[in-house]
Amino acid sequence: MYYSKYNYIPIILAIYQEYLNLVLFEDKQMLPHTNKQDEFVLENIKKGTTTCALTCKDGVALAADTRASAGFFIADRHVMKIQKIDHHLGMTIAGGVADAQNLVDLLRYNANIYRLSNKQPIPIKSAARLCSNVLFNQRYYPYYVQLILAGYDSKEGAQIYNIDLFGSMTSEKFISTGSGSPVAYGYLEQEYKDDMSVNEAYKIAIQAIAAAIRRNAGTGDNINAVIIDKDGYRELSKEMKEAVGAIY
Repeated sequence: MYYSKYNYIPIILAIYQEYLNLVLFEDKQMLPHTNKQDEFVLENIKKGTTTCALTCKDGVALAADTRASAGFFIADRHVMKIQKIDHHLGMTIAGGVADAQNLVDLLRYNANIYRLSNKQPIPIKSAARLCSNVLFNQRYYPYYVQLILAGYDSKEGAQIYNIDLFGSMTSEKFISTGSGSPVAYGYLEQEYKDDMSVNEAYKIAIQAIAAAIRRNAGTGDNINAVIIDKDGYRELSKEMKEAVGAIY
């Protein structure tokens, strides 16, 4: 009996649906207690880390802790969770280390290509949209990350974007990610002001991370902070961070 290619379409669709059920964690054997993807992410991805970013009138300030954890095991105490993408652009990472490193490399590559091709830095929103598109295209087998992309340029000013593992992108005045973010948000909501300078904002960012360290087991060890303004991307020295007087 002759079968045209159209006879196989229902079979292919059925197989594809089974694949989607697996990668979306809806198969009960993989996830015995629930079939909800968001619960899986909350239980398995947001185990550690606190990062934050704030927009200011003259730039952006970013801060993050330095602890990398695997469940209840502290894997590393000196992780740099704020990565430089370009002279005007940085990113904080929370989630899977390998996934985040891959995205950092991808964004650095594309930012450099854009700079060489157009003789100007990549627009911050364009870099955020590129990252969002990559994550959206991988939504069936996602990168386990939550990112903050932040930067400053003379045309658009300070910008920060929150990007989740499915590619959702939102822009806010201040953002925090990771398991300690509820604590950090409490401090940021109280202290943030619209007309702050970066010299004021980095102190608030550091204090927010310090608050998360005190109350969240997955956050700890030390704090890194970065400023991006008209002078470009620069990490804060140990002396500048100690001068804030944060207790953790």
